Amino acid sequence: MNIKGIIFDYGGTIDSRGVHWSEIIWDGYCEAGLDQVLTKDQFREAYVHGERELARVRHIMPNDTFLDILVKKMNIQRAYLVANGLASPSQGQLSTITSHCYESARSCIEEARPVLENLAARYPMVLVSNFYGNVDAVLRDFDVRRYFRGIIESAVVGVRKPNPTIFRLGVDVLEMDARDVLVVGDSLRKDIEPAESLGCQVLWLKGKGWTADEDAQTHPNTIARISQVLDFV
Repeated sequence: MNIKGIIFDYGGTIDSRGVHWSEIIWDGYCEAGLDQVLTKDQFREAYVHGERELARVRHIMPNDTFLDILVKKMNIQRAYLVANGLASPSQGQLSTITSHCYESARSCIEEARPVLENLAARYPMVLVSNFYGNVDAVLRDFDVRRYFRGIIESAVVGVRKPNPTIFRLGVDVLEMDARDVLVVGDSLRKDIEPAESLGCQVLWLKGKGWTADEDAQTHPNTIARISQVLDFV
């Protein structure tokens, strides 16, 4: 690839090896023993409710860390499960889920760190993310903010993926032609296709998705781990 700048997605790309975050949280539920009283479909109901609640109501504050996000998410999911008579997770179980998810993210970020450091030394980089308005605080808490020239965050700019406009804003920060920019993301629909529509080059970090249909999709520029970005640049 002949590139001059790079745009990274955050959630699902840098912090989960391409695996949809619902899968990681469900693993935490299983570790806490909640799979004994809940089906995965019931968990997914609570997960979707929580994401919609976070989009509708400003629970997440600009200085919240990833741990703060997890605590708030678990409390919202618990309230849904209790209200619908599905389960009543204890605080100990919620703490187990939160710890599992935080350690999973921390491990993934540590794995990604040398890749980001290598790339940032060679290319200007921008982060483009659908997030809650606190991605800067999350990046600083994990000590990866320094690798990015700028951040384009949906809750701040008022545009969400898969709208390609959010990637156009990232390209504009880089002050480059879209054809000279590589976009790395974990979602074919939300990252890869809109970036390609602008003329960007792309790499799809493909992990376990939300649906079987997503898992069955293919793309010629697919990688299985973030370190493989270095093979293309």
